[in-house]
Amino acid sequence: MKLAGHLLVECLIEQGVTHAFGVPGESFLAVLDGFHAHAERIRFVTNRQEGGAAFMAEAQGKLTGRPGVCFVTRGPGATNASIGVHTAFQDSTPMVLFVGDVASDARDREAFQEVDFAAFFGPSTKGMAKRVERIDDARRIPEYVARAFATAMNGRPGPVVLVLPEDMLTHEVDTAPLPRVEPVQAWSDPGALRELRTLLLAAERPFVIAGGGGWTPQSAAALQRFAEAWRLPVANAFRFQDCFDNHHPQYAGDVGLGINPALAHRVRESDLLIALGPRLGESTTGGYTLIEAPVPKQKLVHIHASAEELHRVYQPVLAIQASMNAAARSLEVLSPPPSLPWADWTDACHADYLANIDPANGGVQLPGPIDMPAIVHALQRLLPADAVLTNGAGNFASWLHRFYRYPGLVRGHKTQLAPTNGAMGYGVPAGIAASILTGRTAFTIAGDGDFLMNGQELATAVQHGARSIVLLLDNGTYGTIRMHQEREYPARVSGSNLNNPDFGALARAYGYASERVERTADFEPALQRALAHPGGTVIVVPLSPEVITTRGTLTAIREAAQKR
Repeated sequence: MKLAGHLLVECLIEQGVTHAFGVPGESFLAVLDGFHAHAERIRFVTNRQEGGAAFMAEAQGKLTGRPGVCFVTRGPGATNASIGVHTAFQDSTPMVLFVGDVASDARDREAFQEVDFAAFFGPSTKGMAKRVERIDDARRIPEYVARAFATAMNGRPGPVVLVLPEDMLTHEVDTAPLPRVEPVQAWSDPGALRELRTLLLAAERPFVIAGGGGWTPQSAAALQRFAEAWRLPVANAFRFQDCFDNHHPQYAGDVGLGINPALAHRVRESDLLIALGPRLGESTTGGYTLIEAPVPKQKLVHIHASAEELHRVYQPVLAIQASMNAAARSLEVLSPPPSLPWADWTDACHADYLANIDPANGGVQLPGPIDMPAIVHALQRLLPADAVLTNGAGNFASWLHRFYRYPGLVRGHKTQLAPTNGAMGYGVPAGIAASILTGRTAFTIAGDGDFLMNGQELATAVQHGARSIVLLLDNGTYGTIRMHQEREYPARVSGSNLNNPDFGALARAYGYASERVERTADFEPALQRALAHPGGTVIVVPLSPEVITTRGTLTAIREAAQKR
């Protein structure tokens, strides 16, 4: 016989979980005791706030392809963690959130910290979780855990919430974990593949957009072989920039916020769009205008793992339900004709991308002593090829999105962790999780507002031996909001200015080293010191609010708005 809390930990071990993130709570003490009993096989990473823990679990899901695991207590703990659940939902990331709950005999009385989790988390495409369940019978823990992992991975990956009544976890049981669950591969319909080939043969300007959840190095390699055989230009969806190798001669760029205008023109000009994996959300479609909803002007082939996603927003000429591994492997065996009429089109798409990452083509001389394109190019030269780059939400991320060339999953590693739902505060905990889970170099770019959302997780990094490098761009403002403010209400600044702490002193207080870079020439030596340092480092770069985008200044935005 064993405590149900111990059985739960054993079920996680059986599912291959090596790390669980969370903030301890009295509602799941029996589970914490299970982590203690099995400390040689699974590690509980203690976070400083549940939002940071949930972000770390979401990053774990992205890095491993299997559900990231997070434990929080009821009420405030669960609501704090909801930001990570929402991120996992919109990013199609497998994740399981375990919530310690009130005891069964206190339920439905608005007991201390009680929340109706089924109502709060969903589930549905309008909620935050694919499934929300409560385990009332300790003997059924293996069943619920296996189902949660299967649900999180199958179809469109996403988060599952399991609620754990406090008294249930202390019951004694004589039950064994169920075997490890593997995701089911949904294969493309052969008839649909023949139709896709027919559409390709009739096209003049085909274009592939790859993204979404469920990608592996194997599926990325199969996509590359398909693209090469058919000479297709390939772009990546918003914040899925490592689905296709950015160094490949057929890479066309990323379709998302701050899109290259030339790329936007190519997408509109295409006569056959093949969306492989992305759900085609607002950011990837330019607010549903780049690809018009519900019926696009381009012929659209939408390939997605979830039947519920197909035809939900867009009406494609061809919809194919298939998981990414199966879809890409099906596509790579489609035989191309001896000659293809769009080779020049593909070369031009790639030339547009190369021109966009050349700072000389920005069209605007950005002010100040910091040259952000030069800093990103230094990152490209000095970071290891397998480095994990993370960011939260804000205009600061556009420097990476535009100028950094992600190696791509095809080379064997996930290298980009970024929230498609625009969650601020994601980058710092995601970078720490990447360091803990992979041991690879973890580099985070953060704005000042973004950093202060979860900067306390530097304490988690120091406690658990992680080392990340944080490039902190300090411009004293919520930059994205200020940009929109100046565009819509020029010269009427309200609520977007920030009074910041001494970030270097704050980093050192947590146990990180700190660097301050006020000139571009000083960045490379600072980065080299950070890479050589055995612990984490925060590199603070004061940046003028004028340097608000990769293409223009705050003053230019304001003046253009005032002329309207």
